[in-house]
Amino acid sequence: MFRYALSRVAVAAGQCFAVLVAVFALTSLLPGDTADVLIGEQGTEEQAALVRARLGLDQPLVSRFGSWLHAVLQGDFGRSLVTGLPVTHEVTARLGTTALLAGCALAVVVPLALLLGVASGLREGSWIDRALNGATVLLHAVPEFVLGLLLVAWLSLGLGLLPATAAGTTGAQLPGTPQVLVLPVGVLVSRQLCDLARQVRIGVAERKDGPMASHLRLLGLDEHRIVVRHVVPNALAPAVQQLARCVDGLLGGAVVVESLFAVSGLGTGFVEAVQNRDLPAVQCYALVFALTAVAVNLLADLAVHRLVPVREGRA
Repeated sequence: MFRYALSRVAVAAGQCFAVLVAVFALTSLLPGDTADVLIGEQGTEEQAALVRARLGLDQPLVSRFGSWLHAVLQGDFGRSLVTGLPVTHEVTARLGTTALLAGCALAVVVPLALLLGVASGLREGSWIDRALNGATVLLHAVPEFVLGLLLVAWLSLGLGLLPATAAGTTGAQLPGTPQVLVLPVGVLVSRQLCDLARQVRIGVAERKDGPMASHLRLLGLDEHRIVVRHVVPNALAPAVQQLARCVDGLLGGAVVVESLFAVSGLGTGFVEAVQNRDLPAVQCYALVFALTAVAVNLLADLAVHRLVPVREGRA
């Protein structure tokens, strides 16, 4: 386990460096630059050149990357080119809101996915199984922003049950106004719930009539004990990997959902930074998303390596 963990950490470190290079390269390819935003439409080329020189945007790409990488490794992501404030202050101020959304979504997704996946896996072809398959296909066919608009039209504008957006609600106020979170969390949950439940269903369906379960039945073990103690635990390994992909999906969905429902989280901040060509902010947001995904997938790989040999060996 230690050698495997060491090798996966080394791979993750390589992935982190690749992320650093990719983030800097892709943000450098954005059309226009911060100088154009700062001087406005009435600015001249001479003014733009002076601003680029002051911000260091006229330096060679490799030189700029080296300076940026050295600062990032020291924890310095620079200052916003629009507000002049440290980028980390803005990112950390928004981090709690996105963490709250993702945490609420995971708190709903994990138990429901286990319940639906186990129920449909044990009863292949039942109405639960068919409903799960149909919902998965339907939700993958509907983009998240379309689903959000439909829910707003139905539950907010039509029935008046929930607020249409979180406009005017700060991140610190969100825990005290849970009704504002229902629609954003619902949109985030919908697709990830079906994906994770499907993965659990596949694992349970493959193992409920497998050699291990059949042997345990011949030994006279109770069916409930076979399912709870052996079938479900051995079906968790692929589900853990899918859970990591769900976290990636929640981070990606946060950009759409937060913008749609006016939630002041990382997704909204990222969109605003791109619109303002605020490169230090864009780079910091992109690194937070990317490095979180790398860390979650690393933990998932370690968990799967721990689950598979131990669980199968105990079976």
